[in-house]
Amino acid sequence: MTVSVLVPSSIAREAEDKREATRKLGYVARAATIFRADRLVVFPDREGETGRFDGGFVETVLRYAATPPYLKTEAWGKRDELEYAGILPPLRASSQTGSESNGSGSLRRGIVTEVGPEGRVRVNCGLQHPISLTAPPKMAVEEGERVTVRISSRRPVRAKLEDEPLPGLSIERTDLSGALGREDAGVRIASSRYGDPLTVGRLETLAGRVERDGMTVAFGSPDRGLPDILGIEESRVGSASTADGEATDGVEPSADPGFDLWLNTVPDQGSEVVRTEEALFATLACLSLRA
Repeated sequence: MTVSVLVPSSIAREAEDKREATRKLGYVARAATIFRADRLVVFPDREGETGRFDGGFVETVLRYAATPPYLKTEAWGKRDELEYAGILPPLRASSQTGSESNGSGSLRRGIVTEVGPEGRVRVNCGLQHPISLTAPPKMAVEEGERVTVRISSRRPVRAKLEDEPLPGLSIERTDLSGALGREDAGVRIASSRYGDPLTVGRLETLAGRVERDGMTVAFGSPDRGLPDILGIEESRVGSASTADGEATDGVEPSADPGFDLWLNTVPDQGSEVVRTEEALFATLACLSLRA
């Protein structure tokens, strides 16, 4: 079961400056981490982007936020997009800072700083100094590559490279159709104020499917929701799905990139606008409930 969260490249379109845009993206990364998303995908909405905070800016800030603290300097150095990275809230992801992150048999992310002969590499994985390790057979490793290190002892240091990705939040860029077309997409949900209200009865039906199959949840951007991004009439969205996710005669198939249902997870909102980062918390909290 996987959980994917999809946000548009225009998500920071209303930010007045880089500092505010960075802060907003920090909350997005926090929401994805808190609710154990496996992927945070940035999909293109070039029509809604502003010149300052385009998809490249959004992806860079989110990737930086998802990088373990001990690797940030090594991985990123100084970049213009990260001018205000210091205000990003720490994610404290369990895969990075869990109770066993420094204990026996813990897994940590690392960056290869040097590749030597006979499969020997030096890896920065947040210990006092980079450590020398042997790459597993058939594992091609290059300088600058991010790897997984299993640490069985810190004093003395005993560790080895693992030829497998470390669980945790990954940041990607792809289009909506590609993200919704994954084999592990699970229940494909569009979050919109024009969707069907999320009721207790609907959630009870949906929770079992999500727990079994996982989910992919997409969000719009400020003043530019998913219907606007996709060119769908708002009046056609409400009848686009049923409680069990089977499509009805609502949204035109040619306009919908493959959602199973459209949901309004804040059906009685007291503000005219629910910001994207607020919608992430509200939606993922509801959909994380189990039957």
